[in-house]
Amino acid sequence: MGDTKASLDIKEFPDSEVCQTRVLTLEEWQTKWLTGDTGFHQEKGNWLLKKYLETFLNGQNGLRVFFPLCGKAVEMKWFADRGHSVVGVEISKLGIQEFFKEQNLSYSEEPITEIPGATVFKSSSGNISLYCCSIFDLPRANIGQFDRIWDRGALVAINPDDRKRYVDVMLPLLRKEFHYLLAVLSYDPTKHAGPPFYVTDAEIRRLFGTKCNIRCLEKVDALEEQHKRWGIDYIFEKLYLLTEK
Repeated sequence: MGDTKASLDIKEFPDSEVCQTRVLTLEEWQTKWLTGDTGFHQEKGNWLLKKYLETFLNGQNGLRVFFPLCGKAVEMKWFADRGHSVVGVEISKLGIQEFFKEQNLSYSEEPITEIPGATVFKSSSGNISLYCCSIFDLPRANIGQFDRIWDRGALVAINPDDRKRYVDVMLPLLRKEFHYLLAVLSYDPTKHAGPPFYVTDAEIRRLFGTKCNIRCLEKVDALEEQHKRWGIDYIFEKLYLLTEK
């Protein structure tokens, strides 16, 4: 335990020392799905979300929950089973199809008239809608606003130079009294270029601070074997709760 506690005290790299210039195209993300290079997917869901689920939901029912860059996140089924309405966006059609197949859900596929070439997958139950398009095109679809956003594997996957653009898409989606749960990763960015990209506390406050109250709920050791193959010897997951300012 002593070693773990000491590791949690490792200081973040200041922004001036974080230079992540790698850029991934949408085609490269689609290739990851085609080749099965999806180590970011969590088959059992995110345990920090489970731990803070009641904090996130705040005892409310019938919420609209948004999943940016949703992949085939199993948590979408969790919320739908609790009676909430789930909307996600994902560039990979394969990822969306795998979600419905693995969750044994029937669905329909319809074109999105506002976004040429894009489609929306809707569960037969009507409470899960997944948009297959770039998140930067999504505002054209007028998907409305949300009570909750679960952002895990999304902000950290966005190319660093596009973060402001990403937040400009996300903030208008928030209803009054929203809860936005954000998971980011902290590691030595001189040893791994990303993705997932390293996001500092200062960056989160710069991106969201004008519109949101920001509270770090927990910081945990998240090191797994796949991370060691990146050449890093520590990685922490940090969970933030963003609320209306």
